[in-house]
Amino acid sequence: MQNEENQMNIELSEEIALGIYSNLAIITHSPAEVVCDFVQIMPGMPKGKVRSRVLMTPQNAKRFLNALSENIQKFEQNFGVIDDPQQGFPPMNFGTPNTMA
Repeated sequence: MQNEENQMNIELSEEIALGIYSNLAIITHSPAEVVCDFVQIMPGMPKGKVRSRVLMTPQNAKRFLNALSENIQKFEQNFGVIDDPQQGFPPMNFGTPNTMA
């Protein structure tokens, strides 16, 4: 028997269900929040466009980091190690820390 207190209803609209493609993430933070900008940039183009912005508390960002890490481990167990070429790509965390309070 499943405890009803642990159940959650999550609604997913058709627009959000389509998803957003991103090949770059810029992560900044203040003492109160972590901001993740998901960017789409085309090779050879000097300009990218932020496609989505997600704001989280530092506590939820850490929970997200742990959940993402666990999911990457499970993915690699099922499908093999993900190649991580570093050359030619800007780092995913190159955003400078935000100093706003």
